[in-house]
Amino acid sequence: MKRKKVLALTLALAMAVTSFAGCAKQPGTTSSAAESQAASGEPVTITHWYWADSSDYSAKMKEIVEDFNKSNKSNITVKAEEYPWDGGAYSENLFNAVMGGGGPDTAAWKLTSTPLFTANNLLASLDSYVSKWDKKDDIDQNIYDIMKQAGGKDEMYVMPWNIQVLYVYYRPSIFKQAGVEVPKTYEEFLEAIKKTTLDTNGDGKTDVYGFGMRGAKGGQEPWGSFIYGRGGSFEDMTTPESVQGMQDFIDLYKNGYVPPTATQDGFNEIIANFKSGKTAMTIHHVGSSAGMVETFGDDVDAFPFPAGKGQWTSMGDTENVIFEACKNKEAAFEWVSYLAAGEGQEKWCKITGNMPVSKTVQALPDFKDNKFMKASIAGQSYAGIIPIKDTTTEWISTIWPNTVASALTGKETAADAMKTLQEGLYGKK
Repeated sequence: MKRKKVLALTLALAMAVTSFAGCAKQPGTTSSAAESQAASGEPVTITHWYWADSSDYSAKMKEIVEDFNKSNKSNITVKAEEYPWDGGAYSENLFNAVMGGGGPDTAAWKLTSTPLFTANNLLASLDSYVSKWDKKDDIDQNIYDIMKQAGGKDEMYVMPWNIQVLYVYYRPSIFKQAGVEVPKTYEEFLEAIKKTTLDTNGDGKTDVYGFGMRGAKGGQEPWGSFIYGRGGSFEDMTTPESVQGMQDFIDLYKNGYVPPTATQDGFNEIIANFKSGKTAMTIHHVGSSAGMVETFGDDVDAFPFPAGKGQWTSMGDTENVIFEACKNKEAAFEWVSYLAAGEGQEKWCKITGNMPVSKTVQALPDFKDNKFMKASIAGQSYAGIIPIKDTTTEWISTIWPNTVASALTGKETAADAMKTLQEGLYGKK
């Protein structure tokens, strides 16, 4: 890949997501002397870059850094530097800094940036550090596998931090009215959508649609659950199983079980439809839960997307990385592992409302007793990401919504649509 092409891809994907202190060495080099320094307990300074979505997040990160600096027994001082996300410009600035031989030792991260940095050998492999980490098993293996998948190699370059897992929101009162139980299987889920599509006043018109379908940009994530529910996958979207998943999607629209505006409905629309009582179910993550409770009180609940022949749900992400040029990788790993499974994990996830990756933190009352967080945690073992390719940006922004709209409105068959999607993501054979 050419650098400019890959950089443009990474930044566009990241939107779906200066002092250059720290490592002064060129990429691809290590310092055994520095590693020995870290191991000996001599003072070590680690420079960390991050972004914060609010002043509260910024204050909490400063508190976490201060706590780590006081509590670690390895004489490590983290110097945290906050930069704006700025629509993904954070990733560009980070790339330019590290390529220039500067930049930080560690940084907050989005998985979509990984291919660019690994292609340029800028990230340190974490396999050896994780393998001897005493809290390795505190994180679900699937999360580690996703980190490897993002890098495109059988190595882990990204340390988990916190995630967002999509699940199904539903209205218990509508389920009760329709005589529907919470579905345990994919087939039961499809049936629940049909049964919760209601004409409540008997005027011959639908008042409540069973499912709030996101057919516009961004809808590829909940759509993927239907594909996997039939046993399909993103690896080959032309298999009979994948085509059947698309046909299920089409049939929900064609038979009037979703709003007729589904081809244009994005995030704002599916949430508004659910809050107005227009839909009985929709798919999103815990970030929408506070607004749901504010609207409905106890009359809103959640369940993980159920299993059929397969099972998948989309995962949003925020991680950390160590750069190959970092002089003190052992110390750097102590810091990023503190964020992954230490007190830093607990404090950050409590303030952000994101799902912890640490099983220990997940078991704390703030998380295990929250019904929405519970649905998130239940989905972590089968959560995943859209494959990150050169074509992914265009596929997400243009090819997927246009193709799905064409299929929903009957302009092309499920099989033809899936062929278009397969070729759009992977190219023609």
